[in-house]
Amino acid sequence: MKALLSRRRNRRVAALALGASLTLLTASPLFAQEVPGGQALAAYLALVTLMIAIPMYVWWAFATQMIARKTHTENGWLAWIPIANLILWANIARKPVWWGLLCAVPIVGMVFMALLWVAIAKERHKPGWWGILSIVPVVGLIVPAYLALSE
Repeated sequence: MKALLSRRRNRRVAALALGASLTLLTASPLFAQEVPGGQALAAYLALVTLMIAIPMYVWWAFATQMIARKTHTENGWLAWIPIANLILWANIARKPVWWGLLCAVPIVGMVFMALLWVAIAKERHKPGWWGILSIVPVVGLIVPAYLALSE
């Protein structure tokens, strides 16, 4: 009997939470206010983001292309094409292509990215833990450079 009452209470709480969420979502435009200079701030933030993201992408693509060259993997130019570079990672690691495509899936992608970079590190005759470091923020920028530039 207690379990039945508990389930009913949980259902009521869930229904109330859903109702409150929907109410707030539909009312959110009423609370939106224009901030003076907000568009200029958004443009500035977009510019700064691009100034950081583009050099990082070039760095990552160049390093991936060098790794492909050193592991004698065909089509190293795929490093410059988004999504196609995931396929190149799988080719460098000598894994099936679907491993690379799974890197684009949220959460699962982090696991497969780490597994691919472990295999890439081993292809470059480096310890596998270098591949695990690829998913660590900031440190992940060093991993492809190390694997690309080391002998």
